[in-house]
Amino acid sequence: MIAHFDCFSGISGDMTLGAFVDLGVPVDWLEETLKTSLLTDFDLVVTATSKMGIAAKKIDVIAKDQNVRDYAAIREMIVSSPLQVPVKELSLKMFEKLATAESKIHGCPVDNVHFHEVGGVDAIVDIVGTALCVDFLGLKKISASKIPTGNGLVNCSHGKLPVPVPATVEILKNIPVYGTDVPFEMVTPTGAVIVCSLAESFGKMPDMLVSKIGYGSGTRDFDSRPNLLRIFIGKPVPASDTVTMIETSIDDMNPEVYGFLMERLFDDGALDVYLVPVFMKKNRPGTLLQVLCHNNKKEALIRRILTETTTLGVRLYDMERRLLDREAVTLETEYGPVLAKKIISPDGRIRIVPEYEVCRTIAGKKNIPIRTVYEKISQHAENLIK
Repeated sequence: MIAHFDCFSGISGDMTLGAFVDLGVPVDWLEETLKTSLLTDFDLVVTATSKMGIAAKKIDVIAKDQNVRDYAAIREMIVSSPLQVPVKELSLKMFEKLATAESKIHGCPVDNVHFHEVGGVDAIVDIVGTALCVDFLGLKKISASKIPTGNGLVNCSHGKLPVPVPATVEILKNIPVYGTDVPFEMVTPTGAVIVCSLAESFGKMPDMLVSKIGYGSGTRDFDSRPNLLRIFIGKPVPASDTVTMIETSIDDMNPEVYGFLMERLFDDGALDVYLVPVFMKKNRPGTLLQVLCHNNKKEALIRRILTETTTLGVRLYDMERRLLDREAVTLETEYGPVLAKKIISPDGRIRIVPEYEVCRTIAGKKNIPIRTVYEKISQHAENLIK
């Protein structure tokens, strides 16, 4: 599953948890897991609310004891907890980012940062709760919109601070943000660290098949927009891009040239090269040469075709292509490490395919049929998938 955070009214920890609960994360499970794993001095209260006609979930963390904890204590609490490893790692990543920002702003060692500014109990529940929700929903990839910021001043324990507050600004470095006329804090330090730690990219919503939408409510009411965080979850649409096809028909060239030409075209950046038998005018047999490439490679490839062949010209046109998700993986086999492609189909099925050149090299060195190499490697791939 993938997710997109639509932060049109900013983001905070309670808005994030509210949106996740609205997506189906059981609040009783979330509260019980946090209490049995970390701390018990709080309650989670969920309220069904509405902002400008949009139904949403409002989460309130009712802290029974506002003990101030420093980063070192919180880190040790998470490390020694019985939480799953992915939840621990994500929680620690977020707290480290938050502590580093607070340390720089307040000029103190990271381990001594006290989380009174974001509420000790609130910060733990919001951050670790978010990590639990991400794991519960099985989210593998997350993106977010650009982040809006409010303006004005906000009261903190140090006095009045400008909005966005210094810690939030520090966390949002190198993240696309934009200003608004909203005279309130739209992004809290906790909200900033959550979205910056989770999102791999910021901008427009990616192509996806949306299955659920969750709305988490903020506390204030804005005049210009509903104070909500919206989270979309679903499956990715196979990736697409635009490529260029270059083609020409040839009926008067030595066939021996085509093998050399294909090698040179691949060297020049062709994605694929096709040689298709065709009948041309006066029923003469010929060859349709087609070269697929990215747009920035087309001039070099056109020059190669016009230089190396007998054609008088080429045709070219753009086309869209769809791609399955893929990534390079290394298989440990009886032949040693083998490079392969891990391919994910739209329905989530996975297949792993070894690279031809690797199999060819192994077959040559071992003096065995290449089919045997493919079969052996495929067995290792099936074990990895299981």
